[in-house]
Amino acid sequence: MPNMDLNKKLLKNRERVRLGGGKERINKQHKKGKLTARERLDELLDPGSFHELEPFVVQRQDNAGPETKPVLGDGVVSGYGRINGHTVFVYAQDFTVMGGSLGEMQSRKICRVMDLAVQNGAPIIGLIDSGGARIQEGVRSLGGYAEIFKRNSLYSGVVPQISLILGPCAGGAAYSPAITDFIIMVRNQSYMFITGPNVIRKITGEEVDFELLGGADVHSSISGVASMTGNNEQEVLALCRSLISYLPSNNIENPPCIAPADDPFRLDKTLDTIIPADDTLPYNMHEVIQRVVDLNSFLEIQPAFATNAITGFARLNGCTAGIVAQEPSALAGVIDIDASDKISRFVRFCDCFNIPLITFVDSPGFLPGVNQEHGGIIRHGAKILFAYSEASVPKISIITRKAYGGAYVVMSSKHLGTDITYAWPTAEIAVMGAEGATNILNRKTIQKADDPEKERKKLIQQYKNKYLNPYAAAHAGIIDEIILPSETRLKIISALSVIHEKQVNTPNRKHGNPPV
Repeated sequence: MPNMDLNKKLLKNRERVRLGGGKERINKQHKKGKLTARERLDELLDPGSFHELEPFVVQRQDNAGPETKPVLGDGVVSGYGRINGHTVFVYAQDFTVMGGSLGEMQSRKICRVMDLAVQNGAPIIGLIDSGGARIQEGVRSLGGYAEIFKRNSLYSGVVPQISLILGPCAGGAAYSPAITDFIIMVRNQSYMFITGPNVIRKITGEEVDFELLGGADVHSSISGVASMTGNNEQEVLALCRSLISYLPSNNIENPPCIAPADDPFRLDKTLDTIIPADDTLPYNMHEVIQRVVDLNSFLEIQPAFATNAITGFARLNGCTAGIVAQEPSALAGVIDIDASDKISRFVRFCDCFNIPLITFVDSPGFLPGVNQEHGGIIRHGAKILFAYSEASVPKISIITRKAYGGAYVVMSSKHLGTDITYAWPTAEIAVMGAEGATNILNRKTIQKADDPEKERKKLIQQYKNKYLNPYAAAHAGIIDEIILPSETRLKIISALSVIHEKQVNTPNRKHGNPPV
């Protein structure tokens, strides 16, 4: 009989854990159109795979205010489960318990699953929905954040870290997601900022609301903080599941391969005519990528930020690869400060987790202008150089059209250690475009000509014929092969099958010092 009583007590306590802040607050969460922490985990993880850890933890009583009643779980649901059969460690802040505010014991629970994730080589996924630090716990709450930040930093590059922002994430709390590899936000529901609208209004006089200050659209298109966005929580959770499917569980594993659903020998003749005859006209690099990779496999990262650059994951013959490119239809594909940051961070992530890099090159150079120079385009552009030079994963580049000056060098050129470099017949590899080069090289000849404009056009064409083609670079051994565009998929898959286990010896060092 005593055992039955103990069992009943356990079941009763489990029910208390499941209810979090209580039915009234759960209903309030639902009225806002938001899921609860447990509902989110049910949606994210494979059915029946979640196992909770430390559900009976409560706030330390000497930290509690006089009217604070301890709640089992202390405002976060933590544990492990599976996504598409792969183990992940998760924590989900529960807004129904003290607004999801972080205190000492909540931080300990989060740190516990982070440590377990690294010890077992599995990704960490945080579901963020919190009012911030628990004020009544003072420095212990702040110390809890610091413990999380430290682990975010130490475990970076060891296991993938993903943050799903499903509600507020304000103040110092925003720094934890900022250190993680990917941030996915919900439109019109989640927001991130260091200083809120009320404080900004008081200090600077600026009038701004939560959405315009730190909403999903702001961080996905302007600040570049968010990697992806969804229209609702279900979309965000589905995006996370999709993202996980491209990633290895840790930095020791190779990226995942699935049974290919596309012919590796497929030739797409549309690519042979996709580049306009007039080199001043744009084309759609997204279409090029879609036609080269496995059908419907491209998952773009930061699609609305720095749209002159493209980053994302795709599959080639069923195996994950990282894709980097310029978009000629946006700013002619020039590289600016934002594009530099976007590309360099993505390249470094792929290198951390053994993901091969495929780079499509079409850029006339770095964006000129006083704002860019004063904003540090030199420093930011150097990040791309550093990232590609440091990356030891298999690297393949395809020059589709313009590869001028510094843009040619930084975009995975052979000189930075790229393994295989292909060029389409339309490739233009030079220090600069024909007009600029002709004006510099033949300035006196043009000035002395009876018809300067006619002479200039003639010399421009001569420069194009001599230099703006891939053959000069191929003659010098800088291009490995000039290929038909329709052969690109076949060539990349073939090359990856040969270089996928490459080994690189680098100098011993603690770590590099990139121009961050």
